[in-house]
Amino acid sequence: MRAIHGAALDHLVVAARSLDDGVAWCEATLGVTPGAGGRHALMSTHNRVFSIASAAHPRAYFELIAIDRDASLPSRTRWFGLDDPALQAALERGPQLVAWVARVADLDAARATLAAHGVDAGRVLRATRMTGVGELRWRIAVRDDGARLFGGAAPTLIEWGATHPADALAASGVALAAIMLRTPPGSPLQGALDALGIDFVQFTTDMRRPALGIELDTPRGRVRIDTPD
Repeated sequence: MRAIHGAALDHLVVAARSLDDGVAWCEATLGVTPGAGGRHALMSTHNRVFSIASAAHPRAYFELIAIDRDASLPSRTRWFGLDDPALQAALERGPQLVAWVARVADLDAARATLAAHGVDAGRVLRATRMTGVGELRWRIAVRDDGARLFGGAAPTLIEWGATHPADALAASGVALAAIMLRTPPGSPLQGALDALGIDFVQFTTDMRRPALGIELDTPRGRVRIDTPD
């Protein structure tokens, strides 16, 4: 199958028990206060965001996400594993890196490419959220069970509409330095990402469970964050 070129890092996702918890963690760990985000009616979640753009990832941003306790229960399982009891228990100890999101021009073709390599990205959903400059619209692939693929090492795929969140984000003083993926021997993930044209991640192969790690250059210096064990 033809490789899909132009797949890019879109954003990183850190989940928190509440947005207040997440803001406090960002300030203490990264030295920045996240900017305003919005509510996701589809999933009954809400977020705050800030830029982590770099020369290699000029439109990358950081999403702090939490279940919106003031919203009605969603009609489906939430994204990024937020309904998983194990993750909820981990969030009681503090915010956790849970996912990275890859931006693609053709979400349906990207899903087919992953499926050809044995990776089920989930079904395509349409989502929106309001911002101070209007409504954002996007299509995103989410499994029906809400599970994160390969423990968060596999990207969530997203296709944006006319407006991208980074268009309204000022520099934050934080920049992405590296993304590290850990997979067991024989994992199809590296081949799947190669087929998407994703060549900006560092792979490590060993027998431990799959994992995602990131490094950020921040006002606090170089900070490494990993998915929970």
